[in-house]
Amino acid sequence: MKTYDILCGRHTLSFGTRTLIMGVLNVTPDSFSDGGKFFSTSAAFAHGKKLVEDGADIIDVGGESSRPFSKAVSVEEECRRVLPVIENLAKHISIPISIDTKKSEVARQAILAGASIINDISALRSDNKMAAVAAQYGVPVILMHMKGTPETMQLKPFYNDVISEVKEFLENVIIMAEKNGISRSKIIIDPGIGFGKTVEHNLLLINQLHEFTSLDVPILIGPSRKSFIRNILFNKPAGDIKDRDIKNDMPAVETGTQAAVAAAVLHGAAIVRVHDVAGTYKTIKIVDAIKQVHSSTVQGCKNCEPTTVNG
Repeated sequence: MKTYDILCGRHTLSFGTRTLIMGVLNVTPDSFSDGGKFFSTSAAFAHGKKLVEDGADIIDVGGESSRPFSKAVSVEEECRRVLPVIENLAKHISIPISIDTKKSEVARQAILAGASIINDISALRSDNKMAAVAAQYGVPVILMHMKGTPETMQLKPFYNDVISEVKEFLENVIIMAEKNGISRSKIIIDPGIGFGKTVEHNLLLINQLHEFTSLDVPILIGPSRKSFIRNILFNKPAGDIKDRDIKNDMPAVETGTQAAVAAAVLHGAAIVRVHDVAGTYKTIKIVDAIKQVHSSTVQGCKNCEPTTVNG
């Protein structure tokens, strides 16, 4: 994997030696993945600290749900949800905080509160002032592919060639970001698993993730608890959140998430965005070790300890 260093305020993210983990912190009442468990400021702060203890390299704070068919909230409401959490976390943790938002004013206020990365699922297209905010404050941006909007993206998404179309989109938004004063050294891309894709599209993007390495920026991927995992495991469409047995399904869905994470890392992901940081930390430790071992380091190793097989 190519190495990159990205400055995030007083923090530096180094890519190439190991896969980084972005821990998800939803401060919303309608998150499909956690049922709004961390909607209160105090609960969100406590969970954010736990994500750091579990091994997160970045905390991604979001105040507006992006689940399929979700509706937007106002700037004022989104700020009310996320700013106290970011401000409190920034004083107590030693890793960067990203703000998951499509709104430039939310991003601006979040940066002033202590965030140092913008994670924009609309790739700077939803708000024409977002690029200017990112450039003004010199913060990294995560540019994601999404077909449509959260309210419309899962209405029969279609591609002639999902890999080439998503790659072309990301190439174009990188160029757009650079034209708006954002350095390429501050750009991270995300193919947008679950955002305007069928089950097959998601699987192909993970399987062919290495195709995006030629864009020469770090790749983030977020398969965590996405509906395609539930669809495969239970052989049924995800349906509306009211139809899901979240509590009973979650152990299986989380196992499926770890499988998707492992595959994504093997195919070139530099960052994985997940809910279960502790579990992902263990998965990545093994997968990174597999990726980094070379035959030259073990051939003729007379002092290597033999592997013990139990059972």
